[in-house]
Amino acid sequence: MNGLMLGLLAETPIHAGAGRSTDVVDLPVAREAGTDYPLVVGSSLKGALRDHARTAGQTESQVNRWFGNTDCGGSILFSEGRLLLLPVRSLTGAYRWATCPLLLERLQRDLGRVGSIQAIETPTPAKGTLLTAGATELFLEERLFTVAGEVPQRWLNLIAPLIGHLPTQQRLAHSVAVLHNDDFAWFARYGLTIQARNLLEPDTKISRNLWYEETLPCDTLMYTLIFERAGTPKTFVDQMFPAENAYLQVGGNETVGQGWFAVTQYAAAKEQKG
Repeated sequence: MNGLMLGLLAETPIHAGAGRSTDVVDLPVAREAGTDYPLVVGSSLKGALRDHARTAGQTESQVNRWFGNTDCGGSILFSEGRLLLLPVRSLTGAYRWATCPLLLERLQRDLGRVGSIQAIETPTPAKGTLLTAGATELFLEERLFTVAGEVPQRWLNLIAPLIGHLPTQQRLAHSVAVLHNDDFAWFARYGLTIQARNLLEPDTKISRNLWYEETLPCDTLMYTLIFERAGTPKTFVDQMFPAENAYLQVGGNETVGQGWFAVTQYAAAKEQKG
C-alpha cells in the first residue's frame, strides 16, 4: 500500500476538541489516552478533508471514491494528526519548539511506514536538561532547564520538509528544543492555551454562558499519514492542495478564525545512517 506524509503547521489556534469535560476546561482538545499528547483524531481530519474536497470543486462521485459513503469504504486511508513540535513560551527569549525523544522516534517509524527509511540516533537528554542552540540555561514557562548541547543537524534536516515556508524552516536550528519525555509531558498537559468564550444578551450584554476552551497554539507542527488502497495518494494530494492554496481548516471555531493548517507534502529524503 502506497503512502505519504503531510506536514501540518498551525497558522492559527487549533481547537480539535474531545467533547465536553467535567474539569475546569469545558472544551478540551483531543488527547492520546496513553501519553496525554494532543492530537487531531483521524475521523476529524478525514471529515475536514472531505469538506475541503467539495469546496475545491471535486465532483460528488470523486469525493465518494476517495472518502467512501454508507455503501462502501473509500480508497484513501488517513491516520490521526500527530504532534511533533509544540511552541512553549520562554522567559529568556522567544518561544521554543519543544519536542522529546518519543515524538522523534515516532517520526522515524512513521517515515518508515511511507517508505522513507531514516536511521538516525535519537537524542536523549536527562531530566531537567534539554538540547537547543544559543544558550546555556533556558526558562520554558517558569521552569529552568540546563542546556546540554545542540539539536543534531540531521534531526533538523529530517523535520524541515514538514514545513513549507522557507523562513520558518530556517528558524528550526535556533528554535527547536529536545526535552526529556517526562519534562515534555508536563508542557503537553498544562502548556496549551485556555481561552474564555462568552455568550452575551444582545441588549443588556449580561453573560448568558461563560465557558473555557483549550487550543493548540499557532506554529504547532503536526503531521499525518495518507495511504491509498490502489495507486498512489500523491494524485489525491496534488488535486486537493495545489501549491498556491495548500491550506486546510480543521476543528471548531472556523467563524472566529481558528483551525487553519498550512499543508506540506513531505519530500522523500535519501536514506541516512548513523
